[in-house]
Amino acid sequence: SAIMTWTPEQLARVDAAREIDIAVRRADEDLAAWTPIWVVHAADDVYVRTWYRRDTGWFGLALKTKRARVRVRGVEVDVRIEDIGVGPPGLRQDVDDAYRAKYGGGSTGNMIGDEAAATTLRLLKE
Repeated sequence: SAIMTWTPEQLARVDAAREIDIAVRRADEDLAAWTPIWVVHAADDVYVRTWYRRDTGWFGLALKTKRARVRVRGVEVDVRIEDIGVGPPGLRQDVDDAYRAKYGGGSTGNMIGDEAAATTLRLLKE
C-alpha cells in the first residue's frame, strides 16, 4: 500500500502524548503486546528510539518485521518501520532537539546519546 503522510491533527496528537503505545506485527501478522514508548515528531515525520540497540523485545521484533500498529490518544494507525539508525547529522540533531524539547532534562540524556541515536526508527503511516 502507498505510504501516507501524517496529518497535522495526528502530529498534534503525537506532540500532546507523553507516550504512544506500539504493538509490533509478528511474522504471522498477529500483533505483539502493546508497549508504551516515548515518541517525537520532527520534520513532519514520527520517530521513536530505545535506550540501546537490541534484538529482543518490541525493538528487536520491529527490526525483523518492519511493521506495527501505534495507538495515540485513542487513534490507532498502522505503520511501516524504517530503521534509520543515527541517520544524517541534520536529522539526528532535529530528533535530539525534539526529545529535549518534549521531555526536558533528567533521563532524556539517555535518549540523545550515541547509543540511543543508533536506534532511531521512523514510523511511516500505511
